[in-house]
Amino acid sequence: MSASSGEDTELTREPIGEAEPSPLPPAHITENPAAAGVELALRILEEMQAEDITVIDLVGKTSLADALIIASGRVNRHVGAIADSLIEAFKAAGYPTPKVEGQPACDWVLIDTGDLIIHIFRPEVRQFYNLEKMWGADRPHERLVG
Repeated sequence: MSASSGEDTELTREPIGEAEPSPLPPAHITENPAAAGVELALRILEEMQAEDITVIDLVGKTSLADALIIASGRVNRHVGAIADSLIEAFKAAGYPTPKVEGQPACDWVLIDTGDLIIHIFRPEVRQFYNLEKMWGADRPHERLVG
């Protein structure tokens, strides 16, 4: 500190501002840590005739999971059957038992495997919550290639 001016001359001061955003490169399913789980889930969803399947890469967006899958079942029973098949497939493949929410009503079932979160909706419930918009799935460059 300068004795004459009472000013701190030792430190340089720079304005604090927003860091320049650095875009993440588009992820491909093989580059994602949850790739094996995504492939397994997609196979089961196709076998169970789930509709409107969307896969969203979450790497670099959140620490909740590495990928998110959103799919629809036609009615409650279909949603429940899809969820049961996914849970059994993950157990059979050696994954820890996934955490499951919403199975009694089957309007919206959430399956959390740790690296992968799967949402299975009835169509009108899916439209109401619109998770794709929240997680940016409407931006194709951020989707996983399936």
